Amino acid sequence: MRMMVICMEPCHCESSSSSSPRSSEITATKLENMTEGMRELEGFDLSHVVSKQQENRRIKRRLAECQQECHATPQPPTLRPRRCPQGQLVDVIGPRTYGLTQYGTSYSYGAWGKNTKSAPGKEGMYWLVALTRSNAYANFVRHYSSLSTILGGVGPVDSPISSSNPSTNTIVGPNVVQYGDALYYGCYNTPAVCRLNISTCSVTNTPLPQNSGFNNKFPFGHLDATYIYTDLDFATDESGVWVVYTAPDNFGNVILSEVIEGSPPSLGRSWRTSLHKRTATNTFMACGVFYATRFLDKQTEEIFYSFDTETTEEHYDLNIHLKKMQTNIQSLNYNPQDRMLYAYSDAYIVSYDAVFQ
Repeated sequence: MRMMVICMEPCHCESSSSSSPRSSEITATKLENMTEGMRELEGFDLSHVVSKQQENRRIKRRLAECQQECHATPQPPTLRPRRCPQGQLVDVIGPRTYGLTQYGTSYSYGAWGKNTKSAPGKEGMYWLVALTRSNAYANFVRHYSSLSTILGGVGPVDSPISSSNPSTNTIVGPNVVQYGDALYYGCYNTPAVCRLNISTCSVTNTPLPQNSGFNNKFPFGHLDATYIYTDLDFATDESGVWVVYTAPDNFGNVILSEVIEGSPPSLGRSWRTSLHKRTATNTFMACGVFYATRFLDKQTEEIFYSFDTETTEEHYDLNIHLKKMQTNIQSLNYNPQDRMLYAYSDAYIVSYDAVFQ
């Protein structure tokens, strides 16, 4: 009988014994990857924390800066130099003067005031123009030595323009001003600026631009009244004389021009505004700023509009009130020497203090 001898070896699965080194490698690789991933995650968390800490520090710095700004005293604004050292018009106080002239209530249209550029020794003189014909025309200007004499009608001195009224170069409309030794006004029946030399009683003129309104084409007024023959308005301020008018090519909006002194006078620079002339009752100038008024009611007139000739800025919200003693104001002008407004109101002469700030 043949004997079979089998050599017995340790029992191992062939697949296990053959893959053991490979499995170890895989496991080692996985462990290494996991370790690297943990390092990356730890690094990410650390950088995220650092980033958040930096952001928090930045926010805290900005908060501290904001708190300092809130509690700090603000620097005063840098104001643009202006030609008017007293500031801007902010209020009108009065009336300071209220009374009839020697004409009584006979002539409801006219103008009055103090000479804006008076000669030495004549600083206290007043002038008066009453439209003695149809509330539309005048042919002389009357001067008084003081406020009491104009109110009392004492010692007037007349400077005639013409012996007849109206006639060529006589006054039409209540918008009249005196500047120096000259009276400026709208010429009768023509769109022109007239200048009366008071010393010589001679008149020269200069025409307005073509198609400028005159003879009641663009008068001042309000819903209850039209101020006849107010197509042209004249104003004086620190710099001289101005004329206010309009034309169809400016759609009835106010045109403002400098009047250059001379015989004859001439027109200088001009500005076109967005203010429609028929929406205003009067205009005046102060420190190169053009102002317009409107009718609120029988007791109150409002300075509502301004146009700065230096910046061309316009404002429609001034809301400065004038207390009226009569219903209408036919003329209004500013005098820079005493900083007062002079109004002719239904035959009464009235004055107000202009307040600047």
